[in-house]
Amino acid sequence: MKNQIVALLTMGLLLGLAGCEKKGPAEQAGKQIDQAAEQAGDAMKEAADDAADATKEAGQEIKEGAEQVQDDMKKDN
Repeated sequence: MKNQIVALLTMGLLLGLAGCEKKGPAEQAGKQIDQAAEQAGDAMKEAADDAADATKEAGQEIKEGAEQVQDDMKKDN
């Protein structure tokens, strides 16, 4: 009797573990949502980095333009 209980528990455990390996539709959908969220986050970070770079470059161009205007004004005086 004791051996039968151990055998049944072992079989139940093995069947339970085998069932955990299969992913259901909800798990697959969740994984796809996680991947989409990660990709969106990466795209947002890249866009923010690009915007920061563009802002820095624009600031540098404005500074250089202002310096040119100052130089031109000095030449006129």
